[in-house]
Amino acid sequence: MVERTDEQHAEKMKKKQAAHDKIMATKTQEKGLLIVHTGKGKGKTTAALGMVVRMIGHGRKVGVVQFVKGAMTTGEKAVFDAFPEQVEFKPMGEGFTWNTQDRNRDIALAREAWDEVKRMVADPDYALVLADELNIVLRYDYLPLDEVLAVLTGKDAMKHVVVTGRNAPEALIEAADLVTEMTMIKHPFRSGVKAQAGIEY
Repeated sequence: MVERTDEQHAEKMKKKQAAHDKIMATKTQEKGLLIVHTGKGKGKTTAALGMVVRMIGHGRKVGVVQFVKGAMTTGEKAVFDAFPEQVEFKPMGEGFTWNTQDRNRDIALAREAWDEVKRMVADPDYALVLADELNIVLRYDYLPLDEVLAVLTGKDAMKHVVVTGRNAPEALIEAADLVTEMTMIKHPFRSGVKAQAGIEY
């Protein structure tokens, strides 16, 4: 490795800063984003909830609807309950479809949760709406993809919407402004470690 003097390092960083400033000067647009977190890796909901926390910090109102979760008490619910004026947190699922084993009930619950998402997306008071695990219900065809896309792409120009869950449909990925795929490299579950409070829920 070539060692640089302090002067060489400072000169290199000065050039990087100039290049960065030039790029940033071209980024002038502000808009509401359609954001998708998908993939097999852990962290899709966790990252989305981090955005909810940021919105709280900026004094903005957020709506969170959880499509699959709801059968267990989570740490995030306890936190968001402390901000009732800023966060409407609605866990509306009963667990994964293999837990319920009742397709008709799953479809009915998905529709109820989707109606809540639609209400929040239409309400100008919400700066961000999180549809947690919406991709799961789309994968099982519990909701019509065309209807979901029409609502998400027809949202107010300044509203942010975040959709999480594995197996995001290609049409949703195409419509999104920001897509992140979480890749699993290693997970303790495969070594026999169960889901733990504060890490998974």
